[in-house]
Amino acid sequence: MLQGCYTALITPFTHDSLIDYEGLSQLIDFQISENVSGILIAGTTGESPTLSWAEHEKLIKTVYDLAGERTVVIAGTGSNNTGESLKATKFAHDLGIKHVLLIDPYYNGPSSIEIRREYIEVIAQAFPSLTIIPYIIPGRTGTKLLPQDLAFSYKNYPNINTVKEATGDFENAKLTRKLCGNNFSIISGDDDKTVSLIQDSDIKANGVISVASNLVPAAIAELVSLTLANNDDLIELQNNVSPLFKLVGVTTTEFTELGNVIIKSRNPVPTKTLMRLFGMPSGPSRKPLGLVTYQAMQFIIKQAKLVYENSNLFKPIEDFFDINIQERLYSDKYIQKLYYESY
Repeated sequence: MLQGCYTALITPFTHDSLIDYEGLSQLIDFQISENVSGILIAGTTGESPTLSWAEHEKLIKTVYDLAGERTVVIAGTGSNNTGESLKATKFAHDLGIKHVLLIDPYYNGPSSIEIRREYIEVIAQAFPSLTIIPYIIPGRTGTKLLPQDLAFSYKNYPNINTVKEATGDFENAKLTRKLCGNNFSIISGDDDKTVSLIQDSDIKANGVISVASNLVPAAIAELVSLTLANNDDLIELQNNVSPLFKLVGVTTTEFTELGNVIIKSRNPVPTKTLMRLFGMPSGPSRKPLGLVTYQAMQFIIKQAKLVYENSNLFKPIEDFFDINIQERLYSDKYIQKLYYESY
């Protein structure tokens, strides 16, 4: 049963858009040194839609080789093509990985029963020794495995015993707990909802697959631990770390000569932008993801300053990567080329 804080690891790229494997190794060592429960590799935070399957497999193998004996590795092997996902899952299984994440099939729009019978259960049946983790995020996929079908899957295949819950709908999570029972693991897919999902007596979530833990892994791990233990010390920590939760998606209104335009910079771009500002291994995102606007850049800096000025949560970054965050946060020279200078 999965429990705790798992980092949805950002994939670092070089400036010519190749995977930065040296930087990846540093990020893994940082995460493990900060005692996270595990690492998710090749998820959407790791920009999996832009990876070729050869890169996808090499990335999974590299992370497992580097981290598999030191922490739990979860491989993102989901797709909107069951055959493709089966191949990726077999690759992970043959390496020795024990947990895979299967995002709901995107764009082609299968119904919940189709997701269950033609995707999740097909893979669970083929690999009974693997923990199969459905990832339900309808805001990105346009599809949704319903709690009823999740419960049927769990009944039919005990290795489907965990879900990454990113619907943003607490009633959905409550129904999942009711139908699947207390031995089923609900893992939050939204950093800003993790504490509430754990504390809700009708949900009792078990942890998080976190984006913010790319920056402050020890803090997110401690926050989950304190919340699971119902320790009141979590309140101060939650207040200190919560500005980073606002970086998962940053929405701004841009004023152009053709009228106002609402722009939403989606995960992982804002968090990756802050990592670049700090000087951590990150690099740019792969196209079509790009840069943030100037307004979004200022918002990102504002949230980071709130964390820096009210806590020492960034100190592990400074110590591990040998960087001066104060200098980088308060000097405009470091934001050059990190945002679009014009619309």
